[in-house]
Amino acid sequence: MGKMIYLMGKSSSGKDTVYKRLLEWKDGNLKKMILYTTRPIRVGEEEGEEYYFTDDDGYRAIEAEGRVIEARIYHTCHGLWRYFTVDDGSIDMERNSYLVIGTIESYLKTAAYFGREKVLPILLELDDGIRLKRALEREMQQENPKYQEMCRRFLADAEDFSEEKIKEAGITRRFSNDNLDQCLEEIKSYIQNSL
Repeated sequence: MGKMIYLMGKSSSGKDTVYKRLLEWKDGNLKKMILYTTRPIRVGEEEGEEYYFTDDDGYRAIEAEGRVIEARIYHTCHGLWRYFTVDDGSIDMERNSYLVIGTIESYLKTAAYFGREKVLPILLELDDGIRLKRALEREMQQENPKYQEMCRRFLADAEDFSEEKIKEAGITRRFSNDNLDQCLEEIKSYIQNSL
């Protein structure tokens, strides 16, 4: 029986890098679970790789079909952006383990949907100063940088990943991403011991 490995962390904590490296990990045999979003596609992203991109009408159609597992809405400086997980027929927890990136809120909803014993939380942590520097460098590479939105996300993380919310979610294991290779080895060991 498979599990869903649920990777979480504040913005620019290295989730995308850890995610890519875990997908490359042969012994883990983790499958990619792709979320859906209504936010605009970023430079370098591809449809069906990082996300499935849609609009609000697309979201409402999927929701009307009863296939939304969890959904989050963000009031950004550029309008409402949704991120959501869809039961689109690609998830087979009997045969595979999946890797997904999300938030504490989406983790809780996903665990309620599949069963808490089937969803393994992985919480990444990194110094706020390093995260802010990374976020700024990434935003500067965009054709149309959205600095105001970057700052909104950074500040929202303090509430979204508060100690209270981490405790309420029952997340007891955290992984410091100060050293990527060491962090990855700790995560791999944790996953192997949990499967």
